[in-house]
Amino acid sequence: MSRKNLLNIIAILSTLGIICWIISDFYGGMIIYLISYSSIIIPIIIIYLISLVETIISIAKTGFTKNKIKVIFHSALITTIIFVNLLQSELLKSKQVLSATLKDDLFHYTLIFRENGNCENQASGFMGFSETFHGKYKFVGDTIIFKKKPYDNNFIPDTLLIDKKENAIFKGKDESGNFSRKKEWLNHFEIN
Repeated sequence: MSRKNLLNIIAILSTLGIICWIISDFYGGMIIYLISYSSIIIPIIIIYLISLVETIISIAKTGFTKNKIKVIFHSALITTIIFVNLLQSELLKSKQVLSATLKDDLFHYTLIFRENGNCENQASGFMGFSETFHGKYKFVGDTIIFKKKPYDNNFIPDTLLIDKKENAIFKGKDESGNFSRKKEWLNHFEIN
């Protein structure tokens, strides 16, 4: 195998490795992935960086046409990063009408309500954990009723109360079934 073919294979494999890492949610839990997969990911990153530097040097010496395969694959990584960031940005989503955050010791839960009736619950926490749950809602007066809850258990009930005076969205109810409007730990989201 020639040196040129070996360098092309290294560029291809390392680029594909990093693209797979990005697709497997690199942005949400980078620290967890580094700890869990450090024996796989760190070598791929090092090999990719070496390949990138070698490609830049080779382009400077011999031009683009002699390094076509490496340029295509390194460009594919840049395109993937731009595409993933565009998908995660607010550019392609409906306008936010309300957002609020509940903070506990290890996690933050941010509810984002959008004009089109969709909502997101962005849960983030310890060691870089991040997950987004999607749901649907409707406003009925000062209440929020979820058609589809943005959570996979009963942590967030299917009805919430908006209290603009308290700048909060309450989730907790008292013994008689009425919403408790007293701010207590884990019973409300602070409106952002």
